[in-house]
Amino acid sequence: MQTGSDVLVIGGGVMGASIAYWLTRMAPGTKVRVVEMDPSYAYASTALSVASIRSQFSNPVNVQISRFGLEFIRDFAQHVPLGGVPDLGLKENGYLFLSAHPQAGELMGELAAMQRSFGASSKVLDAAAIAARFPWMAVDDLVAATFGEVGEGWFDNMGLLGGLKAQARAQGAEFLNDRVIGLERDGDTVVAAKLAKGGRVEAAAFVNAAGTRAADLLGWLGESYPVEPRKRTVFVIDAPNARHPDAPLIIDHLGYYARPEQGHWITATVPSNDGPCAADDFEPDLDQFEELIWPALYTRAPGFDAVKVIRHWVGHYAYNTLDQNAILGRHPGFQNLYLANGFSGHGLQQAPAVGRGLAEVILTGDWQSLDLSELDMRRVLESRPFFERAIV
Repeated sequence: MQTGSDVLVIGGGVMGASIAYWLTRMAPGTKVRVVEMDPSYAYASTALSVASIRSQFSNPVNVQISRFGLEFIRDFAQHVPLGGVPDLGLKENGYLFLSAHPQAGELMGELAAMQRSFGASSKVLDAAAIAARFPWMAVDDLVAATFGEVGEGWFDNMGLLGGLKAQARAQGAEFLNDRVIGLERDGDTVVAAKLAKGGRVEAAAFVNAAGTRAADLLGWLGESYPVEPRKRTVFVIDAPNARHPDAPLIIDHLGYYARPEQGHWITATVPSNDGPCAADDFEPDLDQFEELIWPALYTRAPGFDAVKVIRHWVGHYAYNTLDQNAILGRHPGFQNLYLANGFSGHGLQQAPAVGRGLAEVILTGDWQSLDLSELDMRRVLESRPFFERAIV
Protein backbone atom coordinates (compact mmCIF):
# COMPACT_ATOMS: atom_id res chain seq x y z
CA MET A 1 0.00 0.00 0.00
CA GLN A 2 1.15 3.52 -0.76
CA THR A 3 1.48 5.81 2.22
CA GLY A 4 -1.17 8.43 2.68
CA SER A 5 -1.26 12.03 1.47
CA ASP A 6 -2.84 15.20 2.69
CA VAL A 7 -4.07 15.84 -0.87
CA LEU A 8 -4.14 13.48 -3.84
CA VAL A 9 -4.54 15.26 -7.20
CA ILE A 10 -5.74 12.94 -9.96
CA GLY A 11 -4.41 14.28 -13.25
CA GLY A 12 -1.05 15.92 -13.78
CA GLY A 13 -1.74 18.22 -16.73
CA VAL A 14 -1.60 21.97 -16.33
CA MET A 15 -4.58 22.06 -13.96
CA GLY A 16 -3.23 19.38 -11.64
CA ALA A 17 0.23 20.96 -11.70
CA SER A 18 -1.23 24.38 -10.88
CA ILE A 19 -3.23 23.02 -7.94
CA ALA A 20 -0.11 21.25 -6.60
CA TYR A 21 1.93 24.43 -7.07
CA TRP A 22 -0.51 26.61 -5.15
CA LEU A 23 -1.11 24.08 -2.37
CA THR A 24 2.59 23.69 -1.64
CA ARG A 25 3.16 27.43 -1.96
CA MET A 26 0.33 28.41 0.38
CA ALA A 27 0.87 25.64 2.91
CA PRO A 28 4.50 24.48 2.93
CA GLY A 29 4.80 21.00 4.35
CA THR A 30 1.45 19.86 2.97
CA LYS A 31 1.92 16.38 1.51
CA VAL A 32 0.63 16.65 -2.05
CA ARG A 33 0.74 13.80 -4.54
CA VAL A 34 -0.21 14.11 -8.20
CA VAL A 35 -1.00 11.00 -10.25
CA GLU A 36 -0.41 11.33 -13.99
CA MET A 37 -0.73 8.34 -16.31
CA ASP A 38 1.38 9.80 -19.15
CA PRO A 39 4.26 12.07 -18.08
CA SER A 40 5.18 12.50 -21.76
CA TYR A 41 1.85 14.38 -22.18
CA ALA A 42 1.70 13.15 -25.79
CA TYR A 43 -2.10 13.17 -25.82
CA ALA A 44 -2.76 15.66 -23.03
CA SER A 45 -5.12 18.55 -23.72
CA THR A 46 -2.44 20.86 -22.31
CA ALA A 47 0.13 19.80 -24.91
CA LEU A 48 -2.33 19.85 -27.81
CA SER A 49 -3.83 23.25 -27.03
CA VAL A 50 -3.36 26.28 -29.29
CA ALA A 51 -2.22 28.02 -26.09
CA SER A 52 -4.13 31.29 -26.15
CA ILE A 53 -5.44 33.71 -23.54
CA ARG A 54 -8.09 36.40 -23.76
CA SER A 55 -10.18 38.70 -21.60
CA GLN A 56 -13.08 38.77 -24.04
CA PHE A 57 -15.64 36.75 -22.14
CA SER A 58 -19.22 37.82 -21.47
CA ASN A 59 -19.32 36.76 -17.82
CA PRO A 60 -17.32 38.86 -15.33
CA VAL A 61 -16.11 35.74 -13.51
CA ASN A 62 -14.39 34.40 -16.62
CA VAL A 63 -12.89 37.82 -17.33
CA GLN A 64 -11.38 37.99 -13.85
CA ILE A 65 -10.01 34.45 -14.14
CA SER A 66 -8.20 35.37 -17.35
CA ARG A 67 -6.95 38.71 -16.05
CA PHE A 68 -5.13 36.90 -13.26
CA GLY A 69 -3.87 34.31 -15.73
CA LEU A 70 -2.43 37.11 -17.89
CA GLU A 71 -0.61 38.64 -14.91
CA PHE A 72 0.76 35.23 -13.93
CA ILE A 73 1.96 34.44 -17.47
CA ARG A 74 3.56 37.87 -17.94
CA ASP A 75 5.49 37.56 -14.65
CA PHE A 76 6.04 33.81 -14.80
CA ALA A 77 9.66 33.81 -13.63
CA GLN A 78 8.73 35.77 -10.50
CA HIS A 79 5.87 33.42 -9.63
CA VAL A 80 7.83 30.30 -10.51
CA PRO A 81 11.48 31.08 -9.70
CA LEU A 82 12.56 27.43 -9.51
CA GLY A 83 10.59 26.26 -12.55
CA GLY A 84 13.46 26.61 -14.98
CA VAL A 85 11.37 28.61 -17.47
CA PRO A 86 12.39 32.29 -17.57
CA ASP A 87 9.69 33.43 -19.97
CA LEU A 88 6.55 32.03 -21.62
CA GLY A 89 6.97 34.07 -24.80
CA LEU A 90 3.57 35.75 -24.59
CA LYS A 91 2.76 37.21 -28.00
CA GLU A 92 0.13 39.90 -27.53
CA ASN A 93 -1.32 40.13 -31.02
CA GLY A 94 -4.83 40.29 -29.57
CA TYR A 95 -8.14 38.58 -30.26
CA LEU A 96 -10.57 39.82 -32.90
CA PHE A 97 -14.20 38.66 -32.69
CA LEU A 98 -16.05 39.30 -35.97
CA SER A 99 -19.85 39.56 -36.08
CA ALA A 100 -22.53 40.05 -38.72
CA HIS A 101 -25.38 40.36 -36.21
CA PRO A 102 -27.44 43.55 -36.78
CA GLN A 103 -27.19 44.54 -33.10
CA ALA A 104 -23.56 43.47 -32.72
CA GLY A 105 -22.20 46.94 -32.08
CA GLU A 106 -24.48 47.64 -29.11
CA LEU A 107 -23.97 44.26 -27.44
CA MET A 108 -20.23 44.28 -28.06
CA GLY A 109 -20.01 47.78 -26.62
CA GLU A 110 -21.65 46.70 -23.37
CA LEU A 111 -19.38 43.67 -23.04
CA ALA A 112 -16.25 45.64 -23.90
CA ALA A 113 -17.08 48.20 -21.22
CA MET A 114 -17.47 45.41 -18.65
CA GLN A 115 -14.16 43.85 -19.72
CA ARG A 116 -12.37 47.20 -19.51
CA SER A 117 -13.65 47.63 -15.95
CA PHE A 118 -11.38 44.70 -15.04
CA GLY A 119 -8.39 46.09 -16.91
CA ALA A 120 -8.91 44.65 -20.39
CA SER A 121 -8.19 46.64 -23.55
CA SER A 122 -11.34 45.59 -25.45
CA LYS A 123 -12.73 48.05 -27.96
CA VAL A 124 -15.42 47.90 -30.63
CA LEU A 125 -14.63 48.43 -34.30
CA ASP A 126 -17.23 49.03 -36.99
CA ALA A 127 -16.75 47.64 -40.50
CA ALA A 128 -14.84 50.70 -41.68
CA ALA A 129 -12.49 50.56 -38.71
CA ILE A 130 -11.89 46.83 -39.26
CA ALA A 131 -10.97 47.52 -42.90
CA ALA A 132 -8.64 50.35 -41.88
CA ARG A 133 -6.88 48.27 -39.23
CA PHE A 134 -6.77 45.05 -41.29
CA PRO A 135 -6.89 46.09 -44.96
CA TRP A 136 -6.32 42.51 -46.15
CA MET A 137 -9.73 41.46 -44.79
CA ALA A 138 -13.05 41.51 -46.63
CA VAL A 139 -15.61 43.26 -44.41
CA ASP A 140 -18.77 43.51 -46.55
CA ASP A 141 -20.67 41.05 -44.34
CA LEU A 142 -19.46 42.48 -41.02
CA VAL A 143 -21.31 44.81 -38.68
CA ALA A 144 -18.76 45.07 -35.88
CA ALA A 145 -15.85 43.43 -34.11
CA THR A 146 -14.30 43.55 -30.68
CA PHE A 147 -10.53 43.76 -30.49
CA GLY A 148 -8.36 43.24 -27.44
CA GLU A 149 -5.12 44.64 -28.77
CA VAL A 150 -3.18 44.37 -25.49
CA GLY A 151 -3.23 41.53 -22.97
CA GLU A 152 -4.54 38.88 -25.36
CA GLY A 153 -2.62 36.44 -27.51
CA TRP A 154 -0.74 33.14 -27.19
CA PHE A 155 2.13 31.68 -25.20
CA ASP A 156 4.23 28.58 -24.45
CA ASN A 157 1.79 25.96 -23.18
CA MET A 158 4.38 23.36 -22.21
CA GLY A 159 6.50 26.03 -20.57
CA LEU A 160 3.56 26.83 -18.30
CA LEU A 161 3.03 23.17 -17.44
CA GLY A 162 6.72 22.37 -17.04
CA GLY A 163 7.41 25.38 -14.88
CA LEU A 164 4.46 24.78 -12.57
CA LYS A 165 5.38 21.11 -12.23
CA ALA A 166 9.05 21.82 -11.48
CA GLN A 167 8.19 24.52 -8.95
CA ALA A 168 5.60 22.30 -7.26
CA ARG A 169 8.22 19.56 -6.94
CA ALA A 170 10.73 22.03 -5.52
CA GLN A 171 8.08 22.99 -2.96
CA GLY A 172 7.58 19.35 -1.94
CA ALA A 173 4.90 17.93 -4.24
CA GLU A 174 5.38 14.39 -5.52
CA PHE A 175 4.35 13.34 -9.05
CA LEU A 176 3.54 9.65 -9.57
CA ASN A 177 3.63 7.96 -12.98
CA ASP A 178 0.53 5.80 -12.57
CA ARG A 179 -3.16 5.66 -13.42
CA VAL A 180 -6.06 5.80 -11.01
CA ILE A 181 -8.47 2.98 -11.84
CA GLY A 182 -10.97 3.32 -9.00
CA LEU A 183 -12.04 5.27 -5.94
CA GLU A 184 -13.23 3.91 -2.62
CA ARG A 185 -15.84 5.72 -0.58
CA ASP A 186 -17.27 5.46 2.90
CA GLY A 187 -20.58 7.28 2.85
CA ASP A 188 -19.88 10.88 1.88
CA THR A 189 -16.10 10.53 2.23
CA VAL A 190 -13.63 9.38 -0.42
CA VAL A 191 -11.22 7.02 1.32
CA ALA A 192 -8.64 5.90 -1.24
CA ALA A 193 -7.64 5.76 -4.89
CA LYS A 194 -6.74 2.45 -6.51
CA LEU A 195 -3.70 2.51 -8.80
CA ALA A 196 -3.10 0.56 -12.01
CA LYS A 197 0.37 -0.49 -10.86
CA GLY A 198 -1.09 -1.93 -7.69
CA GLY A 199 -1.95 -0.65 -4.26
CA ARG A 200 -3.96 2.33 -3.19
CA VAL A 201 -3.38 5.83 -1.90
CA GLU A 202 -5.31 7.18 1.05
CA ALA A 203 -5.65 10.94 1.46
CA ALA A 204 -7.48 13.56 3.46
CA ALA A 205 -8.62 15.29 0.25
CA PHE A 206 -8.97 14.18 -3.38
CA VAL A 207 -8.96 16.47 -6.43
CA ASN A 208 -10.49 15.45 -9.74
CA ALA A 209 -8.27 17.13 -12.33
CA ALA A 210 -8.57 14.24 -14.78
CA GLY A 211 -9.46 16.26 -17.89
CA THR A 212 -11.45 14.31 -20.45
CA ARG A 213 -11.64 11.30 -18.10
CA ALA A 214 -13.18 13.29 -15.24
CA ALA A 215 -16.54 11.53 -15.52
CA ASP A 216 -14.88 8.17 -14.87
CA LEU A 217 -13.94 9.27 -11.36
CA LEU A 218 -17.47 10.31 -10.51
CA GLY A 219 -18.79 7.11 -12.05
CA TRP A 220 -16.66 5.04 -9.66
CA LEU A 221 -18.45 6.86 -6.85
CA GLY A 222 -21.87 6.19 -8.34
CA GLU A 223 -22.37 9.74 -9.60
CA SER A 224 -23.04 11.15 -13.07
CA TYR A 225 -21.00 14.03 -14.46
CA PRO A 226 -21.57 16.09 -17.64
CA VAL A 227 -17.95 16.10 -18.88
CA GLU A 228 -16.92 14.23 -22.01
CA PRO A 229 -14.14 14.27 -24.64
CA ARG A 230 -14.75 16.31 -27.79
CA LYS A 231 -12.31 15.98 -30.68
CA ARG A 232 -10.78 19.09 -32.26
CA THR A 233 -8.64 18.89 -35.41
CA VAL A 234 -6.17 21.77 -35.79
CA PHE A 235 -4.41 22.59 -39.07
CA VAL A 236 -1.15 24.41 -39.70
CA ILE A 237 -1.29 25.94 -43.17
CA ASP A 238 1.02 27.85 -45.47
CA ALA A 239 -0.65 30.77 -47.27
CA PRO A 240 2.04 32.61 -49.26
CA ASN A 241 -0.35 35.39 -50.28
CA ALA A 242 -1.58 35.96 -46.72
CA ARG A 243 1.49 36.54 -44.60
CA HIS A 244 0.34 38.78 -41.77
CA PRO A 245 2.57 38.00 -38.76
CA ASP A 246 1.01 40.77 -36.68
CA ALA A 247 -2.55 39.52 -37.23
CA PRO A 248 -4.65 38.79 -34.16
CA LEU A 249 -6.36 35.52 -33.36
CA ILE A 250 -9.51 35.82 -35.44
CA ILE A 251 -12.82 34.35 -34.27
CA ASP A 252 -15.05 34.58 -37.31
CA HIS A 253 -18.83 34.19 -37.38
CA LEU A 254 -18.22 32.09 -40.51
CA GLY A 255 -17.24 29.23 -38.22
CA TYR A 256 -13.47 29.09 -37.86
CA TYR A 257 -10.64 30.63 -35.88
CA ALA A 258 -7.15 31.39 -37.17
CA ARG A 259 -3.92 33.00 -36.02
CA PRO A 260 -0.42 33.46 -37.43
CA GLU A 261 2.35 31.10 -36.31
CA GLN A 262 5.96 31.47 -37.43
CA GLY A 263 5.20 32.39 -41.04
CA HIS A 264 2.21 30.07 -41.27
CA TRP A 265 -1.31 30.00 -39.81
CA ILE A 266 -3.00 27.80 -37.24
CA THR A 267 -6.70 27.27 -37.91
CA ALA A 268 -9.62 25.10 -36.84
CA THR A 269 -13.39 25.12 -36.79
CA VAL A 270 -15.19 26.93 -34.00
CA PRO A 271 -16.60 24.15 -31.81
CA SER A 272 -20.14 23.04 -32.51
CA ASN A 273 -22.39 20.48 -30.88
CA ASP A 274 -20.65 17.58 -32.63
CA GLY A 275 -21.00 14.97 -29.90
CA PRO A 276 -18.45 13.06 -27.84
CA CYS A 277 -15.57 10.88 -28.95
CA ALA A 278 -13.68 8.09 -27.24
CA ALA A 279 -10.97 9.27 -24.87
CA ASP A 280 -8.36 7.54 -27.03
CA ASP A 281 -9.71 8.70 -30.42
CA PHE A 282 -7.13 10.99 -32.01
CA GLU A 283 -8.00 10.28 -35.64
CA PRO A 284 -8.09 13.65 -37.47
CA ASP A 285 -11.14 14.96 -39.30
CA LEU A 286 -9.15 15.98 -42.35
CA ASP A 287 -12.17 16.88 -44.48
CA GLN A 288 -12.89 19.85 -42.21
CA PHE A 289 -10.23 21.98 -43.85
CA GLU A 290 -11.36 21.83 -47.46
CA GLU A 291 -15.08 21.58 -46.70
CA LEU A 292 -15.43 24.13 -43.90
CA ILE A 293 -12.33 26.16 -43.13
CA TRP A 294 -10.73 27.03 -46.47
CA PRO A 295 -13.93 28.43 -48.06
CA ALA A 296 -14.48 30.62 -44.98
CA LEU A 297 -10.87 31.81 -44.91
CA TYR A 298 -11.00 32.75 -48.58
CA THR A 299 -14.29 34.59 -48.06
CA ARG A 300 -12.66 36.61 -45.29
CA ALA A 301 -9.35 37.30 -47.03
CA PRO A 302 -8.58 36.85 -50.76
CA GLY A 303 -4.97 36.14 -49.83
CA PHE A 304 -6.04 32.67 -48.76
CA ASP A 305 -6.56 31.74 -52.41
CA ALA A 306 -3.53 29.44 -52.36
CA VAL A 307 -2.97 27.37 -49.23
CA LYS A 308 -1.27 24.15 -48.28
CA VAL A 309 -1.76 22.11 -45.12
CA ILE A 310 1.69 21.70 -43.57
CA ARG A 311 0.64 19.51 -40.67
CA HIS A 312 -2.27 18.84 -38.37
CA TRP A 313 -2.98 17.49 -34.92
CA VAL A 314 -5.93 16.40 -32.83
CA GLY A 315 -6.61 17.56 -29.30
CA HIS A 316 -9.54 16.99 -26.99
CA TYR A 317 -11.74 19.42 -25.13
CA ALA A 318 -12.97 18.26 -21.73
CA TYR A 319 -16.44 19.43 -22.70
CA ASN A 320 -19.05 20.37 -20.12
CA THR A 321 -22.32 19.47 -21.81
CA LEU A 322 -24.36 21.67 -19.44
CA ASP A 323 -22.83 25.05 -20.27
CA GLN A 324 -19.24 24.66 -21.56
CA ASN A 325 -17.76 26.25 -18.44
CA ALA A 326 -15.59 24.94 -15.63
CA ILE A 327 -16.96 22.94 -12.69
CA LEU A 328 -15.00 23.93 -9.61
CA GLY A 329 -14.78 23.51 -5.86
CA ARG A 330 -15.92 20.89 -3.41
CA HIS A 331 -18.54 18.42 -4.56
CA PRO A 332 -21.54 19.06 -2.27
CA GLY A 333 -22.17 15.33 -1.96
CA PHE A 334 -18.74 14.57 -0.50
CA GLN A 335 -16.74 15.90 2.41
CA ASN A 336 -13.36 15.70 0.71
CA LEU A 337 -13.76 15.57 -3.08
CA TYR A 338 -12.79 18.66 -5.07
CA LEU A 339 -13.43 19.34 -8.75
CA ALA A 340 -11.53 21.14 -11.50
CA ASN A 341 -13.15 19.93 -14.70
CA GLY A 342 -15.13 20.73 -17.83
CA PHE A 343 -13.15 23.71 -19.10
CA SER A 344 -14.27 23.10 -22.68
CA GLY A 345 -11.14 24.53 -24.26
CA HIS A 346 -10.32 27.25 -21.71
CA GLY A 347 -8.38 25.24 -19.15
CA LEU A 348 -4.86 26.32 -20.08
CA GLN A 349 -5.53 30.04 -19.71
CA GLN A 350 -7.62 29.49 -16.59
CA ALA A 351 -5.13 27.21 -14.82
CA PRO A 352 -3.29 29.88 -12.76
CA ALA A 353 -6.44 31.34 -11.20
CA VAL A 354 -8.26 28.02 -10.83
CA GLY A 355 -5.26 26.34 -9.22
CA ARG A 356 -5.05 29.18 -6.71
CA GLY A 357 -8.78 29.03 -6.04
CA LEU A 358 -8.90 25.27 -5.52
CA ALA A 359 -5.95 25.47 -3.15
CA GLU A 360 -7.77 28.14 -1.15
CA VAL A 361 -10.95 26.08 -0.92
CA ILE A 362 -9.05 22.95 0.14
CA LEU A 363 -7.00 24.80 2.76
CA THR A 364 -9.59 27.28 4.12
CA GLY A 365 -12.99 25.90 3.09
CA ASP A 366 -13.93 28.82 0.84
CA TRP A 367 -12.87 30.97 -2.09
CA GLN A 368 -10.56 33.81 -1.10
CA SER A 369 -8.86 35.74 -3.92
CA LEU A 370 -11.69 35.36 -6.46
CA ASP A 371 -15.21 34.18 -5.72
CA LEU A 372 -15.68 31.29 -8.15
CA SER A 373 -18.76 29.89 -6.43
CA GLU A 374 -20.91 30.50 -9.53
CA LEU A 375 -18.91 27.72 -11.17
CA ASP A 376 -19.45 25.08 -8.50
CA MET A 377 -21.20 21.71 -8.78
CA ARG A 378 -24.49 22.94 -7.36
CA ARG A 379 -25.49 24.46 -10.68
CA VAL A 380 -24.96 21.07 -12.34
CA LEU A 381 -27.12 19.27 -9.77
CA GLU A 382 -29.81 21.94 -10.23
CA SER A 383 -29.52 22.02 -14.07
CA ARG A 384 -28.80 25.74 -13.85
CA PRO A 385 -26.33 26.72 -16.61
CA PHE A 386 -23.68 29.36 -16.09
CA PHE A 387 -24.22 31.69 -19.02
CA GLU A 388 -21.25 32.64 -21.20
CA ARG A 389 -21.65 33.97 -24.75
CA ALA A 390 -18.00 33.78 -25.80
CA ILE A 391 -17.41 30.03 -26.04
CA VAL A 392 -14.69 29.12 -28.55
